[in-house]
Amino acid sequence: MKKLATFLSLLLALCLCTSALAEVTFEGVVVSGETVSVTAPFGGTVENLRIRPGSVLSQGDEITTLQTTKVYAPSDGQVISVFAAPGDSLEDITARYGAALYLTPENLYTIEADIQYAYSSTETKYVMSGETVYISCEDDKGKHTAEGTITAVTGTTFTVLSTSGELKLNEDVRIYRDSVHSAKQKIGGGTVARVADVSVTGTGSLLYMHVQPGDTVTRGQLLFETVGGTLDGLYATDNRVLAPVGGIVANVNAQTGAPVNKGDCLLTLYPRDSLQIQISISEYDLASIQEGDAVTFTLSYQADLPDMPVYTGVVDSISYLSSAESGEVSYAAYISFTPDDAIRLGMNASVTVE
Repeated sequence: MKKLATFLSLLLALCLCTSALAEVTFEGVVVSGETVSVTAPFGGTVENLRIRPGSVLSQGDEITTLQTTKVYAPSDGQVISVFAAPGDSLEDITARYGAALYLTPENLYTIEADIQYAYSSTETKYVMSGETVYISCEDDKGKHTAEGTITAVTGTTFTVLSTSGELKLNEDVRIYRDSVHSAKQKIGGGTVARVADVSVTGTGSLLYMHVQPGDTVTRGQLLFETVGGTLDGLYATDNRVLAPVGGIVANVNAQTGAPVNKGDCLLTLYPRDSLQIQISISEYDLASIQEGDAVTFTLSYQADLPDMPVYTGVVDSISYLSSAESGEVSYAAYISFTPDDAIRLGMNASVTVE
């Protein structure tokens, strides 16, 4: 009976020893297994970039916006045609149609006048740009009248842009300095012509078009917005740059107010689902661990917690390249796991292979 008890004691000790040998523990650190670069989808100026290295982003979070180039109406008028659509290259549209859109000016008529019709005096034959003038139709003895402004003077000729009144194309008119059309105030004459449509274009790709044919616009009104470069798929929802994945910001390569081109790296992310634990395995311990092994691990900073969390993971890979520190040969191995909010890059962990 005494021999049996001794045998059972030895057997229990052997089992405990075997169990202890079966568990191997390694010290490790939380690292990222992947880096994602977030690039500018088009060119522009960076606005409101307040993200710093170490910030945590969720997928779809706004990183920044890229300032657009805004194109405004050069004069009052009506939009008569729009040839560009969002996503179009304005260089291509301009080459094909001459402009992104056209406006018919509010003032439809112009007169190329000559002082040969002026009253014969120095004062009436010396005209200046910016003068307000009064127009009378020669063909119908003044039934059509209008007001205008001299917009250019070259030698004996000058140009008048009508600003109000009633005129007809191709009619002959006389131009005066007074509204009652006094003979001694006549400064010239000419023929009524149509003011050319105003072409409006830009450079880069069209992001937003704010008008459509038939719209009446005023000088300085926003017509459309462009961005630099071409748009992938000729499409962009807006001028925001969004996080393609959730993760930790590793580096920020852009700054507010700085111009960027399409494809420039704005920042890099460590995706949260790519976090791993890196451990170092001595060459003498390689036999005790292999890829696919299940492991458990704890975080060093939680060691004093009453209910210290225990995480599970799997040996994802073991490097075939060695590193020698202090003469000891070791190999890097990486543990994959599902991280929670408590786990951060650089944390120390204790990994047990079961």
